[in-house]
Amino acid sequence: MRFTRRQSLIGASAAALLGPTLARAAGAAPTLNLQSAPLAAVRLSPSIYADAQVANRAYLASLDPERFLHNFYLSAGLPAPKPVYGGWEAQGIAGHSLGHWLSAVSIEVANGNDAGLVGQLDHCLAEMARIQAAHGDGYCGGTTVERDGKVVDGKIVFEELRRGEIASTGFDLNGGWVPLYTWHKIHAGLIDAHRLARNPRALPVMLGVAGYLAGVLEGLSDEQLQQIMRTEFGGLNDSYAETYALTGEKRWLDLAKRLYHRAVLDPLVAGEDRLAGLHANTQIPKVIGLARIHELDGSAEGAEAARFFHQTVTQRHSYVIGGNSEHEHFGLPDQRAHRISEATCEACNSYNMLKLTRHLYAWQGDASLFDFYERVHLNHIMAHQRPRDGSFVYFMPLSSGARRYYSEPDNSFWCCVGTGMESHAKHMDSIYWADGQTLYVNLYIPSQLDWDAQGIALDLQTRMPDEGQARLTVRRAPRGPRRIALRIPAWSKGASLALNGKPVAVEQEKGYAVITRRWREGDTVELVMPMALTSEAVPDDPSLVAFLHGPRVLAADLGPDDQPFARAAPALLSEGGTATDLLRPAGEPGHFTVPDALGGTLAMAPFFAQYDRRTAVYFPTFTAGQWAQERGAYLAAQDHARELARRTVDRFQLGEMQPERDHRFVPGKSEVVNWNGRAARRIAAGDTVRFALARRPGAGVLQVIVFGAEAAERFSLTVDGEPVTPRPVQGEGFLPVEFALPDAGEQGRDEAEVTLTTNKDGALVYEAIMLTAD
Repeated sequence: MRFTRRQSLIGASAAALLGPTLARAAGAAPTLNLQSAPLAAVRLSPSIYADAQVANRAYLASLDPERFLHNFYLSAGLPAPKPVYGGWEAQGIAGHSLGHWLSAVSIEVANGNDAGLVGQLDHCLAEMARIQAAHGDGYCGGTTVERDGKVVDGKIVFEELRRGEIASTGFDLNGGWVPLYTWHKIHAGLIDAHRLARNPRALPVMLGVAGYLAGVLEGLSDEQLQQIMRTEFGGLNDSYAETYALTGEKRWLDLAKRLYHRAVLDPLVAGEDRLAGLHANTQIPKVIGLARIHELDGSAEGAEAARFFHQTVTQRHSYVIGGNSEHEHFGLPDQRAHRISEATCEACNSYNMLKLTRHLYAWQGDASLFDFYERVHLNHIMAHQRPRDGSFVYFMPLSSGARRYYSEPDNSFWCCVGTGMESHAKHMDSIYWADGQTLYVNLYIPSQLDWDAQGIALDLQTRMPDEGQARLTVRRAPRGPRRIALRIPAWSKGASLALNGKPVAVEQEKGYAVITRRWREGDTVELVMPMALTSEAVPDDPSLVAFLHGPRVLAADLGPDDQPFARAAPALLSEGGTATDLLRPAGEPGHFTVPDALGGTLAMAPFFAQYDRRTAVYFPTFTAGQWAQERGAYLAAQDHARELARRTVDRFQLGEMQPERDHRFVPGKSEVVNWNGRAARRIAAGDTVRFALARRPGAGVLQVIVFGAEAAERFSLTVDGEPVTPRPVQGEGFLPVEFALPDAGEQGRDEAEVTLTTNKDGALVYEAIMLTAD
C-alpha cells in the first residue's frame, strides 16, 4: 500500500518548517506517556553514527580527570598531581568540561560497559570525594576569580552570595565567569554517573554538591535570586528537579521551583516571544528545567511555556540545518536574511533543543517532533564533530565561503566541546521509544535493539541518510499482539511498507505507519521513503534559498578550507518553476550540480559531511532580468565584503561572553542589554569601559557600531591613551562610527588599548572593529 502525509518541510519559510504546530491548551498537563529505550538495550551497527561514537569514545578515553581536577585539588588545599588543561579550562570557568565528561562517560558505560572508561570514571569520583571531604562542607569546584590583580579560588564568590553580596551581569557574577553555569555541569555529571553508570561513589558526592549550593541560595530572598539569575546559570533548576526525582526529598524540588528567572520565563508562560537579543543557550536550559518540573508536579504553566518556546524557536528563530542563533544570540523573529554569517548555530543550542524535544515527545508522541529532531541531529550534530579525529566546532557557519574551525584536543574546551562529548556518546538514545502498547521507531540509524522490558529484540538495517530505505527484522518476538509504529518523515511523499515482503494495509496515526499483529521471530518490515529535492527560503527574503534532498541539507563545495575564499558568493538564475529545477543528479546518491549565475557549475553535496571544505548553503536567486540589472551591484557588494574581510584585524561583540573575555573587557558600571535585536552594553552617563583590540603595523581605522547617527555623539574614545576624533556619521539603523588611528610607530603595536567614556546621556554600544587603513 502507498500513502502520503502532508509535506510540512517544504515551502517559502525555512523557520516555519522546522517545528510542529502545537496548540496551546490552557491548563493542559501532559504526563510521561512514552519512554526511550534504555541505553544498554541499543547497540549501533556500522554507520556514520557508529563512527562518530567510536571517535568520541577515543577522545573521552584520552582525557585525564586529574587534569580536569587541577583547580579542585588546589581549592581543597591538596597538591595537584597533573597540570591543568588549556583553553577555557585554564580560565575562570574551569570545571565545566569535567561535568560534561562525567555525563558522556556515564552514557558510554551505560551503553557498553566499557572497562577502561569504568575505571577512569571510578577514579575521578574517588578523587572528587577526597576533595569534597577536605572541604568538609560539600563544596567541590574548580572555578577561579580575579581579586586585587590575583587569581584566587572561586569559592569566595559562593560565600559572598551566601552573605547577600551580589553583583551580576550576563556572564559575570561577583567577578566570576558564570560560576553557577559551571556548578550545574558538575551537578548534572554526578547525577548521570549515579543514574546511568550506577557508580556507588557518585550519589554521596552529588548530594554534597547539591547541599552546599542549596545552603548558599536558600537563605536569599526571591529578589536576590532574581539578581543572581541575571548571570547565566545553566540548568540548575533541572539538576535540582532531577535530584528530587532521585531522592524524593522535597527540599530539592522547592529550590528547583525558586530558580525561576522571571524576566525570561514569564513572557514564555504568557505566550510572548521576547527572545530577540537574548543569549540563546542561556535560556534553553531554563526551559528544559521547567519541562522537568512539570513532569514531577504537573505544573501546567511549565508545560505550556516549554511548548511555546520550542514552537517559537523552531519555527521563527532557526536556520535550515535546524540550529539557531547568530553570534550566540537570538535575533528578531523571522529575520534571518542578514544574520547568515560565520557565527551561526552554536552547537550547545542544538544539543539543548534536542533535550527539550525529547521531553515534549515523551508527553505526546507526535512524529513531527522527530522531524525536527532528525533535521538537527543529521545536519548540525553530525556536522559538529569531525569523525577522523573527534574534534568539534563551536559555530556552524552558513555564510558563503565559510569554513569550520575545530577544537584542539587539550587546548580548547569550549562549551561546545563539552556538549559535543555528550552529543556523540548518545546517538543511540532516541531511536526507539515505547508506551504500554506500541514500539516506536523514530530515527533511521542502523542499530540493534534488545529491550527486555518490552519483550522484543530486533535489527534495524538502513541506508539512511544516503537512501530512504529501512528494514526491521524481529529477533525475539513479544508475547501477544503488539503494535510497531514507524515514523513516516515529513520529507517523504509516497512512502510504502511491506511485511515479510508483501505490501500491507496500515493504520496511520500521528505521522506513523502502525502495524498490529502477533509477531514471530524472523518477521521483517520494509519501509521505502522516497527522497525528493526541496527548497526553503528565509522568511524575510523569498529569493534566498537553501536546498535539501530528503532529510539532508545540501551545500555547494567551494574548495578546501586551507585556501582563502577569493571569489564572489554563488548566485542562481531561475526563470519560473521552482529553484529545485536547477539541480541535476551527479555521481553518488545525494550529490547534484547547479549552474552558477557567475559562470560554471557548482557541485552540491550533503552539508554535514563537508568537514574540511568551504561551503555555501543559502543562495540568492535572480531572474535573467533582475540579474542584468543587479549583477554589477551584487559583484560590487561582494568585492566590498571581501575587501572589508581583508582589512579586518579584530572584531569585538560587546555583551557576548567569550568575546568580552578574549578582549579583556573592563565593564565599569555598564550592563548587558538586548536592544534592536542584538546584544549590547548600556554604558551609564559618565561611565568608562576599556577593552583591547588586536592591530597591525601602520595606520588603522576603529569602527564602533551604534544604532542611529544620534548615538555617535554620546561617547568619546582614547586609544593607547590618546584622544581620537570621530568622522561624521549619518543614517539610520546600525551604523559604524569611524576613528582614524595613526601609525603606531616604527616598532608597531600588537594591540590597541581602547577607553570609551560616555557623556551625560550615556550610550548603547554593540560592536568594535579594528581595520587596517587600506
